Amino acid sequence: MTGQPDTAAPVVEVVDTRADAAALVAAGGAPLLVLDVLAEFLDAHGIGAGPVSARRIGEGQSNVTYAVTRGDETVVVRRGPRPPLPRSTHDMVREARVQTFAASHGVPVPRILAVCADDTLLGVPFYVMEHIDALVITDEIPAELSAPEQRRRTGEQLADLLVRLHEVPVDGVDAAGLGRPEGYLERQVERFRQLWSANSERELPEVDALGAWLADHRPVSQRTALIHGDYRLGNVMFDTGAPARARALLDWEMSTVGDPLADVGYMTAMYADRSSPTTIMQLTSVTREPGYPTRDQIVDRYALGSGADVSGLAWYEALALWKSAVFCEAIYTRWLHGERPDDDFGPRLREGVPELLEAARSAAARRGE
Repeated sequence: MTGQPDTAAPVVEVVDTRADAAALVAAGGAPLLVLDVLAEFLDAHGIGAGPVSARRIGEGQSNVTYAVTRGDETVVVRRGPRPPLPRSTHDMVREARVQTFAASHGVPVPRILAVCADDTLLGVPFYVMEHIDALVITDEIPAELSAPEQRRRTGEQLADLLVRLHEVPVDGVDAAGLGRPEGYLERQVERFRQLWSANSERELPEVDALGAWLADHRPVSQRTALIHGDYRLGNVMFDTGAPARARALLDWEMSTVGDPLADVGYMTAMYADRSSPTTIMQLTSVTREPGYPTRDQIVDRYALGSGADVSGLAWYEALALWKSAVFCEAIYTRWLHGERPDDDFGPRLREGVPELLEAARSAAARRGE
């Protein structure tokens, strides 16, 4: 292995026709979107009319999202990455179902328009949802939300939306099959310990040490809730004007029913403020700027709104950072093998994964055990 990706296979995401797709596959590539196939699917569900065009949107490193335009209508198509892939983390049918369930209980999400479980059309299942004209905050502060009051409200909305999500009832028939809350934290630790050994080709002893610590110090869950699994500011869309108001919560691929503090720990671990070390998973860097709430202030607001005891949150932060290191290592290994030749995130993980592990170790130390 050279440590660099093999770019011999064509890197083409979108092709116009089935014939183009077949030619690409024959050359060793694999398209993500075939426009004439997609047009037929949209026709069958009464979505738009006329020629189809597509552009990739979002910052996801896993599932792939496109804005698809037909005439005056724009929708969003979401699909998994190129196979092979583990079904449990890229189940588009389940993801669409969770969004529909959350919407039925008042959580703001894009409306699902159609779901395709047939993996023969694009190679994997996919779904179509409404396109929302809204703001996503990452490395630039939108002018509409740049005033100090709007920066503060942005952080408060992040906490308030999470409270709202965790209030969704999960004991009804409509929640059946969305997750297994019993043993959730134990399964998380065990599963990611196994994922490391299956996906890493380098020795990082801190992974095993942290995994053992997490298992030995696992807390007792206070309650069960619908959890998002990737809850961070970059997955929340905001209205296009002041005051700051959360418009939609995106990227539900990791959602399940489990311990809601797992979401809180992930949110704070991925939230950049001036007092926290920088990691590769702090994808919204602007919250280090003056006016945005600190991590502690966001946690306090969540605790006030939810009534949760957050005194043991450091364990959940350590879990979030450790898990992030494990799945980032899988991305890094795929990049090394040339499976992500168009990816500029993969090479950054050579140092990014050890930095995540160091941040997890620091969170574990704050736990005081």
